[in-house]
Amino acid sequence: MAASSDEFSVVVLASDLGIDARPFLSHQEGEEEQENWHDCSQYLSPDEDFSDLDLLQFFRLQGSDKHGNRIYRIVGKYFPAPVVSGERLKKYIFHKICSELSEGPFCIVYLHSTVQKEDNSPGITILRWIYEELPSDIKDRLQALYFVHPGLRSRLVFATLGRLFLSGDLYWKIKYVSRLQYLWDDIKKGEVEIPDFVKEHDDVLEHRPLTDYGIEPDSLHLSEVPSTAYSFGRYEERWPSREYMS
Repeated sequence: MAASSDEFSVVVLASDLGIDARPFLSHQEGEEEQENWHDCSQYLSPDEDFSDLDLLQFFRLQGSDKHGNRIYRIVGKYFPAPVVSGERLKKYIFHKICSELSEGPFCIVYLHSTVQKEDNSPGITILRWIYEELPSDIKDRLQALYFVHPGLRSRLVFATLGRLFLSGDLYWKIKYVSRLQYLWDDIKKGEVEIPDFVKEHDDVLEHRPLTDYGIEPDSLHLSEVPSTAYSFGRYEERWPSREYMS
């Protein structure tokens, strides 16, 4: 019978010979670890001036929560979305984290109080893009995101589209906090600075809980005015009351 001209090779595994294979694999594993390792200094932007964003104080490193995680406080109302591009926002966040907290676990306290979509929100697509661009080690270090005073719109968006737009690990790290008193279950008072307007908004929600669901009580008795009424920061037409219909 004629011998086949096809060439072949035999691979003998070290395990077949009773030899520890780890020394042979260490070089390959070392290369994989090096590929996954991120040098935080590459995300620093020493030549870029962020002093204008620092003055706004919308993204600040403060104290620690009860689990020992450092706190980054985000005040949504302080962020001027129309004048700050997504690219610059990403560079600023990366620069802040890498220069102020290059290691160790941290959490985010996001204060959503009185945020206006057009004025203060960069958009969920940009936020998702920034998070996905973060190095994997920074994602792992993020332990929780406390979402304070989520409105009805935010709850609906995250409930319906959250799993599509957000990574699974981030989605399950979000903790909704409807009142400041519940925030103190995880963070001691004084560890994070709460602006006065956030406290005032919290008082409004406490006395008018239906505001959480987008229902604004008529505290100013404007129902007697048939033309317009102020709701959600916008004017909208209202039907005339029965006494005006004859």
